Amino acid sequence: MEKSIEEINNRIKNGSARVVTAEEIPDIVAELGEEGTLKEVDVVTTGTFGAMCSSGAFFNFGHSEPPIRMERSWLNDVEAYSGIAAVDAYLGATQESETQGINYGGAHVFEDLISGKSIELRASSKGTDCYPRKTLTTELLLEDLNQAVMCNPRNSYQRYAAATNSTENTLHTYMGTLLPGYGNISYSGAGCLSPLINDPNLKMIGSGVPIFLCGSKGMIIGQGTQSSPGSLFANLMTTGDMKEMSTEFLRAASFRGYGVSLYVGLGVPIPVTDIEVVRNVAVRDEDIKTSVVDYGVPSRNRPEIIEVSYAELKSGIVEIKGEEVKTSSLSSFKKARQVANELKLWVEKGEMTLCLPTRKSDASVKVRPMRESKRTPSVREIMNTNVTCIKEEEEIKTAAKKLLRDETNHLPVINNEGKVVGIVTTYDISKAVVRETKQNKVSEIMSRNIVTTSPEEAVDIAAMKLERNNISALPVVDKDGHLQGLLNAIDLGKLFGRRWMK
Repeated sequence: MEKSIEEINNRIKNGSARVVTAEEIPDIVAELGEEGTLKEVDVVTTGTFGAMCSSGAFFNFGHSEPPIRMERSWLNDVEAYSGIAAVDAYLGATQESETQGINYGGAHVFEDLISGKSIELRASSKGTDCYPRKTLTTELLLEDLNQAVMCNPRNSYQRYAAATNSTENTLHTYMGTLLPGYGNISYSGAGCLSPLINDPNLKMIGSGVPIFLCGSKGMIIGQGTQSSPGSLFANLMTTGDMKEMSTEFLRAASFRGYGVSLYVGLGVPIPVTDIEVVRNVAVRDEDIKTSVVDYGVPSRNRPEIIEVSYAELKSGIVEIKGEEVKTSSLSSFKKARQVANELKLWVEKGEMTLCLPTRKSDASVKVRPMRESKRTPSVREIMNTNVTCIKEEEEIKTAAKKLLRDETNHLPVINNEGKVVGIVTTYDISKAVVRETKQNKVSEIMSRNIVTTSPEEAVDIAAMKLERNNISALPVVDKDGHLQGLLNAIDLGKLFGRRWMK
């Protein structure tokens, strides 16, 4: 038994179509069976509401008098890309304000425009015979623009890896704040309501399909950038008219230590045409698996700690290495449900009819990493292996002599097993002398909260550690904590200087 898209659209037009949300459909399938559901249900609506950094909008401002060809443009001090045409620009959601930084960006410009606020447009140009004007400043409302078209390169991931942090430091990421020592798990996505999880083979969701986008009737352009359906990490490129959108389904956000993002409400109606569709939309949170990965490892291939279901993530507690760890969602399931229900009303009222994708997507495609023609140097290549160190039970005056003799500012402190347990600097020695303390041993004045690197680590990561911790050297240790060398900020400075000069 099958139903055609024409048959479903006729039911929508005459008001007889049965429309349910992806949250409701599993129980219906359990009650009616697959064939009974196919006969009874015509459309399943999905929804998600989460941070979708890869979002943006094209604007056409209209021509000024005298006319200008905008070479650079700013909206509320957020620079847009103007290399398109005379008075067109594209603004990305994550672009930050030149005056407010992380606290205001492209996403905030979108929210301000949609909420009815005016924004300042500034533009500059060298001036030409046909576009003589060189500068422009004006206040604009959304209604003043000829077009304001949201065009999002990457929205609505099929699923998303959850994040945790094994290190001793708090991390600030696009997955939110991750507490040290597996202190929490942050996840994203609406689970059973997520559009692409209900169409894993990309049979019903693709180019030309109408969608709910931030309150507007939008459309899928096609597969999004970095889409990887072969590993169940597909996403969508979407578009919609900003003049029809609502701040109820679009909100700007700033993530500490990361940057600006945009919360997007997106829903896709799925026509129930055959048994395969019924089976796909009957997915429950218990069926949707994802990995909890360690963001404490600064690598593209972060290690997987455990595999969990969305049901476990939504429960609030997941066990890692015998310990209960609290989970929290970066997205809003409540808003996702609202999106799915709003879309359901649109279809029931006949405000949106459906169509099949105009161009099929290859569900086997897997995303590839960047091809790097120049390898990033590792710490091993520039670290100093001729390192003076000291044992923790030695006297402070011995440490002072070693620092003077070897003209160094850092002494890694090792125990009897050769493992790094601290570090002593000339500053630590100076403090001990000035205070005339009775402290005698290196172990009494050394810094125990040390930051280290490994021989295999990329120098860019090591440089970030130095900057973040406001220190000037890193002991280099192997996986067992044994001293291998010392990486100095001066050596890093020389390396980066050579790289910039090339």
